[in-house]
Amino acid sequence: MARIVMKFGGTSMAGTERIRRVANIVRKQAAGGNEVAVVVSAMAGETDRLVNFCREANPLYDPAEYDVVVASGEQVTSGLLALTLQALGCRARSWLGWQLPVRTIEAHAKARIEDIESDALLASMAAGEIAVIPGFQGVGHDGRITTLGRGGSDTSAVAVAAAIGADRCDIYTDVDGVYTTDPRIVAKARKLKAVTYEEMLELASVGAKVLQTRSVGLAMKEGVRVQVLSSFIGDDAVPADDLPGTMIVSEEEMNSLVEKGEMERQHVTGIAHDKNEAKIILTRVPDKPGAVAHIFEPLAAASINVDMIIQNVGRDKGETDVTFTVPQSDLPRAQALLEDRRGDIGYNRIITDSKIAKISVVGVGMKSHAGVAATMFKALADRGINIQAISTSEIKVSVMIDEDETELAVRVLHTAYGLDSADEG
Repeated sequence: MARIVMKFGGTSMAGTERIRRVANIVRKQAAGGNEVAVVVSAMAGETDRLVNFCREANPLYDPAEYDVVVASGEQVTSGLLALTLQALGCRARSWLGWQLPVRTIEAHAKARIEDIESDALLASMAAGEIAVIPGFQGVGHDGRITTLGRGGSDTSAVAVAAAIGADRCDIYTDVDGVYTTDPRIVAKARKLKAVTYEEMLELASVGAKVLQTRSVGLAMKEGVRVQVLSSFIGDDAVPADDLPGTMIVSEEEMNSLVEKGEMERQHVTGIAHDKNEAKIILTRVPDKPGAVAHIFEPLAAASINVDMIIQNVGRDKGETDVTFTVPQSDLPRAQALLEDRRGDIGYNRIITDSKIAKISVVGVGMKSHAGVAATMFKALADRGINIQAISTSEIKVSVMIDEDETELAVRVLHTAYGLDSADEG
């Protein structure tokens, strides 16, 4: 008998027929004598619909009230799945974020899980009850509903798995694993048998939609065994361990797989893209100590993540231009904050551009192999794709380009690094 956490994304929960399919997959796991907890997302498109309602009501919405609205999507699917499981003869009940409770800290709409009280949940599961938990939501210290940010249901699932000591956390989605890049852009993309926590963390942070960044970081920290699978596998679902999904593993386990000949070590594991970035340029910022701090302190206080930063060489007049990127959804708030602080910062103009994309190449093989960045820059230059900014880490190189050139850049780089599958023409 195993203790399993199963997580189903929005496309898996989009409508009663798909929820019935999910219920059959869950029932099969429970019928094998396993203790099962299920974490669900809102129906596909539902969170966007709720977010739009918030923006229509108040473009500069109160994040606490925003959480009240958007958390309702997962509440609906958790109740519907519990009802569907009951109709199939299973014992099931839903547990909302405040009922467990899932305790969170930090900002509304971007909360972080601090602790999950698991005693009641474990007792329920031990008694043979399937627990259905809405992802994405928790409760703050003040008793108010909080949400974890987009994709937060993955984090909820990993956190639940860590809290109850699950044998594994199966993330069911609309793709059957982690690919070298988005198969919708590159038909020759290959599914990976395994990737390291570190690689998945970088891929998730730079646009790969398979897993949410914090969920991977939490899995790495807690040592949670994560498997990415497809929920669209027919009504007679086979056990998760028999499916050719993608395992998220430690670097030690990856090295072991390579040594056994089960995995081939590549310098680059995957290519990711992200169109949800926006560029901000502040012109003629005073070139003196503390000037840059005046720019980024208010953004940090508002929990707005800044990614790429470029500061031009100072001009003769002791001025410089500062360019940086923020998530596209945070652009209006970032712009409003910077305009409020114009007197403190002392810039001349603020220029914004949301028609950009970030393209990243990721792989632990970069640690021991030179020339990865040079290959990227040459491949893009040969196709006339201009690089506006660059950022790097030990296992990642990212560039900012025009949004219109995203797909071309991904295809060019996928070929340049030899990632195209050989068996497809």
